Amino acid sequence: MKFAKVHPAWTAAGVTFLTLMATAGFRSAPSILIVPLEDAFGWGRESISLAISINVLLFGLTAPFAAALMERFTIRRVVMCALTAVGIGAFSTVWMTKPWHLIALWGVVVGVGTGSMALVFAASVANRWFIKRKGLVIGGLTAASATGQLIFLPGLSSLAVHHGWKSVSMTVAIAAWIMVPLIAIFLKESPATAGITPYGAPEDWFEHPQVRRNAAKHAIDTLRAGMKESDFWYLVGSFFVCGLSTSGLVGTHFIPASHDHGMSEVTAASLLAMIGVFDVIGTIFSGWLTDRMDPRKLLFFYYLLRGLSLFLLPSILFSSIHASTVVFVIFYGLDWVATVPPTIVLCRRVLGAEHGTVVYGWVFAAHQVGGSIAAFGAAVLRVKFGNYSSAFYISGILCVITSYFVLQIGKRKEKALAA
Repeated sequence: MKFAKVHPAWTAAGVTFLTLMATAGFRSAPSILIVPLEDAFGWGRESISLAISINVLLFGLTAPFAAALMERFTIRRVVMCALTAVGIGAFSTVWMTKPWHLIALWGVVVGVGTGSMALVFAASVANRWFIKRKGLVIGGLTAASATGQLIFLPGLSSLAVHHGWKSVSMTVAIAAWIMVPLIAIFLKESPATAGITPYGAPEDWFEHPQVRRNAAKHAIDTLRAGMKESDFWYLVGSFFVCGLSTSGLVGTHFIPASHDHGMSEVTAASLLAMIGVFDVIGTIFSGWLTDRMDPRKLLFFYYLLRGLSLFLLPSILFSSIHASTVVFVIFYGLDWVATVPPTIVLCRRVLGAEHGTVVYGWVFAAHQVGGSIAAFGAAVLRVKFGNYSSAFYISGILCVITSYFVLQIGKRKEKALAA
């Protein structure tokens, strides 16, 4: 009995999934450390959140340059260097004594390191290795971040409670360094380097030679070209709100917000991990839908429903888990990064497929700018008003507004073609 040979594209996707899963674990750690660092050093929540805000911001601003660097220096080298930097930054925090140490190490070093992988890594691998099933693969790789949340959050939270916050930093560093040799051994740079064609490529498929170009110049040139397109701004604005309402607000402050209502950190971390469980399902399903439906309509429903759910969040946080809390976790999880597959597809239409990855890099940068503002802004609002309700309401309103604007993407070009 003969078994069908697995196409190497799936191996590349598997290694990418593991790397992104580990990266999500690294990035989920700060939300776990807010309360322990408050207790250990007496630092204000806004000071700790500032470091997280800078981490989120640099994570996004590095992304478009990372996409270009991957074209210039290869994906493998960029990702291995990034993982090494994350390990160094995380491990060095065990010696910090002042808030600016946290900002420099977790904010800057880990932020740049994780940003050099980010979701542009997923987009780069999917675009190089897959012709068919691309939407499904992007959905699966995007879901890796949720899987990392699921695996790391409860464990890291338990470590922080029982062994202190330093154990979290050391665990993150070791996990990052373990991934370096796995990338070196198992991730091939492209189908051409493996002597094959991408998955689903036609018989007459031809790969254009890889262009060696100045990474920074290419990223800036793409930004300048994109800024002339209204669709680029719609995508930038929508993903700004996406980052603000997910990684910046709920991803960073769900645990401390739940703690404010008397819930234990481990329980709150487990709920956030549950969001990751349903995120996997939602994102993969979104990738499948993106291959079959108008991505603009998908984004409309994602943002509208997310906004409505945020209006309910302040009223369903308790000292223990209630049915309404579980319903929110399931729903928000399904919607968490379901926006990514349709957004990536739309990015390829702005300046053409050749520039799609770098365009997405800039759109993703806007995602992280939104996340950065929410990470710090929500902490400021909590200090000012004593709770997170205003932050949740503001984010909900922005999501509802965004649901209208995503429907405008591509309409100008459609009218021009019709004329």
